[in-house]
Amino acid sequence: MLTRDQAADIFARIRKHAIADEVECLFYGGHSALTRFANNTIHQNMAEENYGVSVRTVFGGRTARAATNRFDDDSLKNVVKASEDLARVQEPDADLLPLPDAGEGARATQDRPTRPIPSRHFEETAKLTPAERADAVGQIVRIAQKDKLTAAGIFASSESIEGIFNSRGLSQWHTQTSAEISITMLAPDSSGWQKANSPNVANLNAISLAQIAAEKAGKSAAPREVPAGKYTVVLEPAAVLDTVGFGFFDFGGLAILDQRSFLNNRIGTQLFGANINIWDDVAHPQQSGSPFDGEGVPRQKLKLVENGVVKRLVYSRGSAAKMKKSEHSDKVGPIEATGHGFPIPNEMGEAAMNIVFEPPQDPKTIEQMIASTERGILVTRLWYIREVDPYEKILTGMTRDGTFLIEDGKVVCGLRNFRFNQSLIEMLSNVEQMSTPVRTSGEESFDMVVPAMKVRDFNFTEVTKF
Repeated sequence: MLTRDQAADIFARIRKHAIADEVECLFYGGHSALTRFANNTIHQNMAEENYGVSVRTVFGGRTARAATNRFDDDSLKNVVKASEDLARVQEPDADLLPLPDAGEGARATQDRPTRPIPSRHFEETAKLTPAERADAVGQIVRIAQKDKLTAAGIFASSESIEGIFNSRGLSQWHTQTSAEISITMLAPDSSGWQKANSPNVANLNAISLAQIAAEKAGKSAAPREVPAGKYTVVLEPAAVLDTVGFGFFDFGGLAILDQRSFLNNRIGTQLFGANINIWDDVAHPQQSGSPFDGEGVPRQKLKLVENGVVKRLVYSRGSAAKMKKSEHSDKVGPIEATGHGFPIPNEMGEAAMNIVFEPPQDPKTIEQMIASTERGILVTRLWYIREVDPYEKILTGMTRDGTFLIEDGKVVCGLRNFRFNQSLIEMLSNVEQMSTPVRTSGEESFDMVVPAMKVRDFNFTEVTKF
């Protein structure tokens, strides 16, 4: 692994080659491994290790980046020259701020109590071997074979670094491990799925995931067809994740300034149900990721939504400065750099990336949600989701890998899958019950801490043929 001391030495060598007014270096990379299986057989094992540095130089309002994954002196000299040559030919950016110094993040958070960031690096995950991953896959396959199913999926693990150094004395470093298991169980006319990700591989239970996926495949066999329409749905956490994930890039200050956010003219209004409370909290014990942003500014804990009202946006340094001078400044709540910016230059500005739903006052299990439903649909997950209307946040997509009919408080059979057209705003206004939030993985969004939800009037528009 590339260490902080090694990166600091590389940065010192880069500075010797630079003549720019300011220099910033982002370090990234690590080693990753993947075991892939299909048809109840491992068919691929791969491993990769790579590290890189992205060098940003600044000349009087002009800035550009260049990157390399070679750290010898000639390569470092060449990447600095490439960055400086590109910077010199850029148009000056009047809004470009000086690089942050080492104390900027501390000053930004001095009035708020801070919590220590839990370790996201676990030796057991970092040292996971191909044999250990293969053994877990063997357990998954045996469950599939017992139930006469076909298993496919992955077991992946990684150890990564992220660091930032600049010529104003800022220095940040983060190491993290990650493990992920994804399983699809296939039957002749049905399927089941489960996925989990954690920095700590000890939190993943391959047998439990395989058993749940196999159970879903078995119970959804010979699916019935019911007409499309509006139904009460019980959305498992993965289905919640992959819908709500389409909303959080709109919580950035630059999205408001660019008039591309569904929150334009809605901040401070009752947008969702009063039972919806959402935080951005990198220090949450079930979260992961770096405690600083793409400029090295520490991430703040923010309550984005309180009782259904959007209260806060997230900001990079540059977006906060622009917002304070804009026509929106008195309509968007507190304005300050919150440590959510992407590396500069970029077109997106910032995003809320450590989403945590606050536990409801009266959490219900999925089983309790089903038992309280006279007629509805249980949804394991959604896929192939796309935006239809960005401002009303109408999404379309399909159910997959375990869609079930609920009648009289019981799951009675599997169903053919549906296409849906559903406003995210309406969905979060129609939540009747929620479970305790858990760290959740999906396919359309980044991991979050989200609950299962019972939602009324979820709009299914078509029945599929599978």
